[in-house]
Amino acid sequence: MCYHAQLFRAPRTFPAVSNCDLHCHSTCSDGLLAPAEVVRRAAENGVDLLALTDHDDIAGLSPARAAAVEVGLGFVNGVEISIEWAGLQIHVLGFAFSAADAGLNAGLQTVRSGRIERARRMATELEKVGIDGSFDGAMRLAANPNLVSRAHFGRYLVERGVCKDLRSVFDSYLVPGRPGYVDHRWATLADSLGWIHGAGGVATVAHPGRYKLSRGDMRRFLGEFRDLGGQAIEVMSGSHTPEHVEIYSRLAREFGFA
Repeated sequence: MCYHAQLFRAPRTFPAVSNCDLHCHSTCSDGLLAPAEVVRRAAENGVDLLALTDHDDIAGLSPARAAAVEVGLGFVNGVEISIEWAGLQIHVLGFAFSAADAGLNAGLQTVRSGRIERARRMATELEKVGIDGSFDGAMRLAANPNLVSRAHFGRYLVERGVCKDLRSVFDSYLVPGRPGYVDHRWATLADSLGWIHGAGGVATVAHPGRYKLSRGDMRRFLGEFRDLGGQAIEVMSGSHTPEHVEIYSRLAREFGFA
């Protein structure tokens, strides 16, 4: 994604934004810091424009925005919506929307519902391979239990010494085909873009390099995303290698994304 401030109609006080972070999480989903602390940390590290993009929840936007005003940091409403496409979980980022929009809030509530039951099923599967206590462990690490996620299970397994880091946990236990993964009914691509656009926002594909799609399937997905009104893809990401950056920069240009 080209992190260009004009895409979000940034205020005139930030006409030449040079350091943007438009993808971060707080304790409202699977982050480690409270929303206001995320903002303060960003300001301390020289960020000019920040978007808080918690998974399927926008409860952190109000305190984050208040903290941004306090420290003089540009702030954009954000969210990361979990969807399912061709049987694969994909994330769609929404930016610059109205947080009061009823349709968006109702849609996010439908995505959040069922996460605790999913967590119980994940724990049951992990017990089958000799890892007990994972439900309680993940719930203890989730500041917002309604958004307990694979990341919380991952942190618990690292804490237990099952794996050395989160990447190893996901690769060994928490992705499709591994013993701790269970399916869940997420939103559709059309649902997510409808909610974002209905709230006046901009829709973006999050970290496309993370998805196990063939080249053909990725092009098919991006074409569908564009045809539904998707406007951007995330090119620069902590999840991407230099090769990913080159590939998705090229695809962004080809598909006409920002």
